[in-house]
Amino acid sequence: MNKHFNTTPSFRVSRFCAAALLAFAFAPAAFAQANDAAAPAAPPGLWDRATLFGDMGGLRPWLGDRGISFGLQETSEYLNNLSGGVHRSGAYDGLTEMSVGVDTQKAFGLPGGIFNVSALQIHGSNLTQRNLLALQPASGIEADSTTRLWELWYQQGFAGGKADVKIGQQSLDQEFMTSQYANTFMNATFGWPVLPSVDMPAGGPAYPLSALGVRLRAMPSDTWTVLAGVFDGNPSGNGSGDPQKLNAHGTNFNLHDGALFIGEVQYALNPAPSDASAAKPSGLPGTYKVGFWYDTTQFADQRFDNTGLSLANPASTGVPRMHKGDYGVYAVADQMIWRPAADSPQSLGVFARVMAAPGDRNLVDLAVNAGVSLKAPFKGRDNDVVGLAVGYAQIGSHAQDLASDTAAVTPGYPSRSAETVLEATYQYQVAPWWQMQADFQYLFRPAGGIPDPQNAARRVGDEAIVGVRTTIAF
Repeated sequence: MNKHFNTTPSFRVSRFCAAALLAFAFAPAAFAQANDAAAPAAPPGLWDRATLFGDMGGLRPWLGDRGISFGLQETSEYLNNLSGGVHRSGAYDGLTEMSVGVDTQKAFGLPGGIFNVSALQIHGSNLTQRNLLALQPASGIEADSTTRLWELWYQQGFAGGKADVKIGQQSLDQEFMTSQYANTFMNATFGWPVLPSVDMPAGGPAYPLSALGVRLRAMPSDTWTVLAGVFDGNPSGNGSGDPQKLNAHGTNFNLHDGALFIGEVQYALNPAPSDASAAKPSGLPGTYKVGFWYDTTQFADQRFDNTGLSLANPASTGVPRMHKGDYGVYAVADQMIWRPAADSPQSLGVFARVMAAPGDRNLVDLAVNAGVSLKAPFKGRDNDVVGLAVGYAQIGSHAQDLASDTAAVTPGYPSRSAETVLEATYQYQVAPWWQMQADFQYLFRPAGGIPDPQNAARRVGDEAIVGVRTTIAF
């Protein structure tokens, strides 16, 4: 239950429409006069337009003039584990994303305001849950089939555009812990990372769930950004069981399960200046982030019961010791390391993310992912991307000890250490509105070495996974 895209393509479509409208609005008057008698420019052809349906007979520009933008995107994929796991078979899964945004200045004359609502229609089956039992799901769109509300928020800018506040139902994977270059990959850990996904209640407020909260952002300069927010501590709401079923349609507007505090500081190296007339930096761009989170809810110890015995001990009560609160720290780096020329579409970028949490109350206490991606790998393929990445999830110290305790009373029970995934991928841009992706992943020690449900004396075998994904923006 993990990531979705850090910036969904449907939002990229909305920004493209807004940019086109601004370009039209500020076109020189002489240009307009010279073309008064000319026929309207022909709309872009099928293979050149930003979205499959284009301007929809003028509907999109008409709505844009009134401050309304909308996005519709379909992502479909097929994944198959060729080896390892508990079963060997393939699975189809898909995601339809719908979003509507309102610029309040255009719509109502209120400067600096943005209203957003988005919904998800999730379909198909879940290969990771059915076949892999991995902590780092093979796909970032895998989730329980349903139709659900995703985000519902209002954002208001102030301080001359140097700050804004967002209030409402939010998904943290859209702004916090994000990595530009990690977005290339399909495995969920390269979006919303494995540590918060496994350690936070219900996986945290991230795809496909979200939570009520407030986020403040300050941008004192082109190089510095500060994010801080407080959200409900459990996006699934009350109860036990599958969090996605407890909040099946995203309408549990819950504020009764503690609070999640999160903060992040970002530094941009050689950023593009906010003033278009300013000189562009000569160096290669990069972004560096550090952050923390703290959740006030109760967390179960991964080894000891409420009397101090190991949970593997036959005399244990089976009721884990509880800890008040949980926290984590993280750092993210994205850096372009090569570009043949400032105006070249080709570039090489690297990313790295490191995060840690206490080992007594968390299944994962250290997570690292890193990778490299090459844009425009071949001449004439300016928007294709090829990438290679690795993700590492270390099992928490108490969970490792519990496996050892269990082996003492159940001979042959496997030990637990860490799960590692390697991924190689290629994104092929068929058209601005259509992308296809071929993918290969290899998972070492799924879930760190859990026993095979069909034979508890051996662990689940290493897994080789192939997949293909297609994404269409309508």
